[in-house]
Amino acid sequence: MLRNQSSAIEFYLLGFPGSQELRHILFGTFFFFYLVTVMGNIIIIVNVCFNKRLQSPMYFFLSHLSVLEILTISIAVPLMLWGLLLPGMQRVSLTVCVAQLYLYLSLGTTEFVLMAVMAVDRYVAVCNPLRYSVIMSSCTCIWMVIVSWVFGFLFQIWPVYATFQLKYCKSNVVDHFFCDRGQLLRLSCDDTLFTEFILFLMAVFIIVGSLIPTVISYTYIISTILKIPSASGQRKAFSTCASHLTYVVIGCGSCMFLYVKPKQTQAAEYNRVASLLVLVVTPFLNPFIFTLRNEKFMEAFQDGMKHCNPFIKY
Repeated sequence: MLRNQSSAIEFYLLGFPGSQELRHILFGTFFFFYLVTVMGNIIIIVNVCFNKRLQSPMYFFLSHLSVLEILTISIAVPLMLWGLLLPGMQRVSLTVCVAQLYLYLSLGTTEFVLMAVMAVDRYVAVCNPLRYSVIMSSCTCIWMVIVSWVFGFLFQIWPVYATFQLKYCKSNVVDHFFCDRGQLLRLSCDDTLFTEFILFLMAVFIIVGSLIPTVISYTYIISTILKIPSASGQRKAFSTCASHLTYVVIGCGSCMFLYVKPKQTQAAEYNRVASLLVLVVTPFLNPFIFTLRNEKFMEAFQDGMKHCNPFIKY
């Protein structure tokens, strides 16, 4: 159906400008970032699944967040890496372009919803510790995760459908390393002003909608922490939230930089840099944010390593 209504049946990704030597350097750098990100998130998932210390809602949500991170970067980064090895432009079919954009946006939306869920979890843990196990039961946690995934994939159906209903008659060369929506809109000969405005409102709804429960939760959390008489007690309470709060600031900041703008058809250089921040840099930092600053996780990881190799000493 999309093929009949669009003049383009395939696109060419321009990728990164520069010499082949520079592209090989970029390939090595981004491949390292991708490998570390995937391995870091796999370690988190395995550790949460098999270590009894980490059988709690906080780490249950963290494991799903790690799954989302792996899937999100695996949708765009391998294609980007392959493009860096090619001497010219990279050809992708319309079907691949639709699938890549839809999965990328859907997983990103799911991640934002899960981010808000994790904020609520931290609120209950700090402000209602005696009722925590009752409120955040296993059934409740599972339903929260299911709703996050379903909402993310349903919410992005119309935006992707509307994007590919446009007629691409100007060119089929996308000045990007993946099927970026902003650059696709630039190729359309239709009037995209209304579509861009609706997409802007939807991006605001997702990002601000996830920030509202996060801000409210942390307002109550900080208020509760300040009432704790001992400094050690305050540090211990805040340490359970510090990783998530850092993730929210970095994740929301980078996505607002890329998506929350009325004009979606920004310059290619702007979109390329912002996309690298969202797809490569931020996911690379997240495993370190959630592990190195978490003493409980590091202790569980060290115990797991000792079981795997009894000769390892710490």
